[in-house]
Amino acid sequence: MSLRKQLLVAVASILLAASWAGLARAQSADGFPNRPIKIVVPFPPGGATDIIARVIAQKLTEQMGQAVIVENKAGANGNIAAEFVAKAQPDGYTLLYNTSSIALSPALYKKLGYDVRTDFAPVILTSAVPLLLSVNPSVPANNVKEFIDLLRAKPNALSYGSAGIGNITHLGSFLFLQSQGLVATHVPYKGSGPSVVATIAGEVQFNMEPLTVGLSSAKDKRIRPLAVTNLKRSAILPDVPTLNETVMPGFEVATWQGILAPAKTPPEIVNRLNAEVTKALASPDVREKLQAQGADLLGSTPEQYGAYLKAEVERWSKVVKSSGVQFD
Repeated sequence: MSLRKQLLVAVASILLAASWAGLARAQSADGFPNRPIKIVVPFPPGGATDIIARVIAQKLTEQMGQAVIVENKAGANGNIAAEFVAKAQPDGYTLLYNTSSIALSPALYKKLGYDVRTDFAPVILTSAVPLLLSVNPSVPANNVKEFIDLLRAKPNALSYGSAGIGNITHLGSFLFLQSQGLVATHVPYKGSGPSVVATIAGEVQFNMEPLTVGLSSAKDKRIRPLAVTNLKRSAILPDVPTLNETVMPGFEVATWQGILAPAKTPPEIVNRLNAEVTKALASPDVREKLQAQGADLLGSTPEQYGAYLKAEVERWSKVVKSSGVQFD
């Protein structure tokens, strides 16, 4: 069983129990928190990551009796925010709400101002938003098998959009094509929204963007959804199959999210934060709001998240190397 599967199996019991035992153990972090906590989001306000971070921050504010504030530090594929938090005081008051992009950066960038493997203390894996494989309605394919057959019959004749070179939407599509021995032309855009618009307009024939971005266009039939990249179907698009259940068993790509603290943050503070976020994820209002964003709630121990992050860094380093993409 994969690590991701183990986490999904474990999360049900973790969330139901709300980690009260962990919260009790964390009381040794005397006086924490006694001032506002800052959660740094590496992307602009208004996107899915920002929305989810703010939902969690609001619930933490209610639970902990101190303001939990979201601060946006966008740029460099999340690296500006990551470096800022890596160099912050390790006292639990400055946290990074990271996405899967942090697992791509070590392979993508020749020089980084931080080391994801040593400069952070994992706190918790919070959620994952699957990608949605969709096509322009003019594409003569109504399911994944027909689409793969079309790509195989017309190598490099179709093009796909992404939110930019080297991010999860580009590399997820690359991995999908590579795993089937297919080739298509990559057309990068400045964000997932423009990529979906380009697919609607027929500038590109398909894309693999976060479910939340393509959801309304799929429901309006401006794009044709073929599959989601989770291991199981999404509750907000239940009629759309997964790649896993169709022609690609085990295929899984998601824009997962988590919380990291600076390295050397005291374990008792990390455990306290883990317990509080676990409790927040278990609350019905948070679950409802996050699921409305197409997010699957996860949850983990700090140790599980550390192992998952390490595995993702190793996984995507191989994909990045195969793609040939690298930045200065």
